[in-house]
Amino acid sequence: MAKTIKEERLRWVLPIINKEIKLKDLAKVCPHGKRSLERWVSNYKKYGEDGLEAKTTRPKTNPKETPIEIKEKVIDLRKEKKVCALKLMWKLEKEGVKIHERTIGKILKNEGLVKKYRMKKVKYKYIKATLKPGELVEIDVKFVPGRIVGRRYYQYTAIDCSSRWRHLAVYDEQTNDRSILFLKEVIEKFQHTIKSIKTDNGAIFTNYYTSMTKRSDMTVKTIHALDIFCNENNIVHYLIDPGKPAQNGKVERSHREDQEKFYEQNKFKSFRDLQKRMKEWNMYYNNLEHCGLRGKTPNEFLAEIIN
Repeated sequence: MAKTIKEERLRWVLPIINKEIKLKDLAKVCPHGKRSLERWVSNYKKYGEDGLEAKTTRPKTNPKETPIEIKEKVIDLRKEKKVCALKLMWKLEKEGVKIHERTIGKILKNEGLVKKYRMKKVKYKYIKATLKPGELVEIDVKFVPGRIVGRRYYQYTAIDCSSRWRHLAVYDEQTNDRSILFLKEVIEKFQHTIKSIKTDNGAIFTNYYTSMTKRSDMTVKTIHALDIFCNENNIVHYLIDPGKPAQNGKVERSHREDQEKFYEQNKFKSFRDLQKRMKEWNMYYNNLEHCGLRGKTPNEFLAEIIN
């Protein structure tokens, strides 16, 4: 029995080449057909045994292949914006270019512009609750990398879980007063009533793990200044479980975006320069298409609700 395609073809071609039998007679018992035998004999006479090697039937050109100018536009947008394939598809649609998300993904993969993850991503199925704007706002603090004119600064971030709209502010310290001041700014700038906030268990947000609240032998029970402010404004204050930052996932993802696309690509001359650029960056973020909003920007999402 032949072990390869080449050996199988050679087994049928050699009797014809050696004139042991005519091709039309061999075709009567050959399972491959007369036209295949003719083609193999012709290839053998031209190229020898190499002509009987199995070759791919895949076409060298594809009439539906994406035009080179669209490929270049996808690559340029990826390098400039550094956003995913889905967001690139939405941006190109607004420019009148229709191209599927998977096609964009293949173009990026062929160009080596896809992130390589060291760990296999585990996919979980969550039941997503429909939220209204202001129903839940995640708040967290991020250290501004490095020092600016010898001083360290802190970025406060608030992001609405429904619309992905967010507000940023930077302060020279992280204290209870700054937390309250920041929440006042968010209430003033957000177009909807804030009903609840969610934070981690840091001392600037809660004293649940740092004061006498957890000590059963103490009679004095203290209330954090932020909780007092929330009670006065009918805002529910939720806390995530200790050591579970994923429960504040939207604001944590926002901080990664800040690190990769803002801090790593900018240098700041002064505190005012940092504030100015951060304001511009936040405006850009609120006008950026989001996967969770199916291609809408936070401002577009809020505008539709208001209208």
